Amino acid sequence: MTNQTLDKKSTYISIGIIGMMFFVFGFVSWVNAILIPYFKIACELTNFQSYLVAFAFYISYLVMSMPSSYLLKRVGYKKGILVGFWIMSLGAFLFVPAAYGRTYYIFLLGLFTLGTGLAVLQTVANLYITLIGDKERAAQRISIMGICNKGAGILAPLVFSWAILRPTDNELFKLIPLLDDAARTQVLDELVLRVVVPYSVVGVVLFTIGLLVRFSPLPEIDNPVNEGNQVERTSLLQFPYLVLGAIAIFLHVGTQVIAIDTVISYADSMGVTLLDAKTFPSYTLAATIVGYLIGIILIPRVVSQRRMLQICSLLGLFLSIMVCVLNYQVEWLGNSVNLSIWFLVFIGFPNALIWAGIWPLALNGLGKYAKQGSALLIMGLCGNAILPMIYGAIADATNEQRAYWVLVPCFLYIVFYAFYGYKINFWHSKK
Repeated sequence: MTNQTLDKKSTYISIGIIGMMFFVFGFVSWVNAILIPYFKIACELTNFQSYLVAFAFYISYLVMSMPSSYLLKRVGYKKGILVGFWIMSLGAFLFVPAAYGRTYYIFLLGLFTLGTGLAVLQTVANLYITLIGDKERAAQRISIMGICNKGAGILAPLVFSWAILRPTDNELFKLIPLLDDAARTQVLDELVLRVVVPYSVVGVVLFTIGLLVRFSPLPEIDNPVNEGNQVERTSLLQFPYLVLGAIAIFLHVGTQVIAIDTVISYADSMGVTLLDAKTFPSYTLAATIVGYLIGIILIPRVVSQRRMLQICSLLGLFLSIMVCVLNYQVEWLGNSVNLSIWFLVFIGFPNALIWAGIWPLALNGLGKYAKQGSALLIMGLCGNAILPMIYGAIADATNEQRAYWVLVPCFLYIVFYAFYGYKINFWHSKK
């Protein structure tokens, strides 16, 4: 398949199938926003230990993205999608023995396995949606995919909290530290067993989706033409703007997952209970969806995808500084919290179009290296694993608000890439 060989109907069908995949990505990924504080209680963890949830899930992108590109080259994209969904299904089913043994490390193995399947699927989906159709509208198509992803992200914490939390849990969580060892163990065992049914259902659904996509009309992807390369290159690393783009992806996704997966713990530090704070990740994701909608409307007819990346990177830098320095109590949407938490929520807005802006710039002109280039960018998703751990360590050493200073250098680099880094075609000046 090339973007020239698909008619309009086939293009829409393909976008619909990929959109469904992005919905699944979002649902499985953003449920971590509930898992992190839930495991912190049920497995008696520190902040640092609880963010191993994000680490185990996203470090698989670093380990498995490049191998997944070779898998896809060998078996093709349709079979690769089947393999990816089935690996995810296995990861979901690992939650069953983990829960019965209340063994946190088996939970982490299940999360790593889920992430491995996603590494395969993300390599397919992001390359596919970038290449199909007019490249100047790539950010617009990625925005549509983002709505599918973040829409699922809004639902995931709410659905999962409905499945595992009870109205009386606030009192139960306060009681746990006061119980003797035997009673506390019994209560914690009961808490962690609540994940068995939801993840068993997820495992069955993922297995079934893999079969359905395998036999769907989604076409294979051929190597794109070698556009834009005036000089033949022998290595993926000879594209500086790609490598710098992968670093930008690493930092961008780290800011995104920090904004979403830490917001409940940050609200808890202000006295907001888990049952009340569960809506904050949904607020962040709703802000992200607003960003995607604006991108769909404005790109490229009003503003180019490159200019939008520049605007959003500067806005993200401003919001991250506000998160760190503001210290005013406000009452909004039924919550009395520090104003800084709302600036953290609003980071979701510019983050929507940063991802969409980086991908087309980083993949431009890669030619036969496009699939490996996509895998390299997906490896950048390990930022979701590493940056929350840094945040958690700083939060344990100082406090939750000071730990958000980790966001500022991330956005500074993204500003650099948006204005200058994407233009670097060679590692040294040509004479």
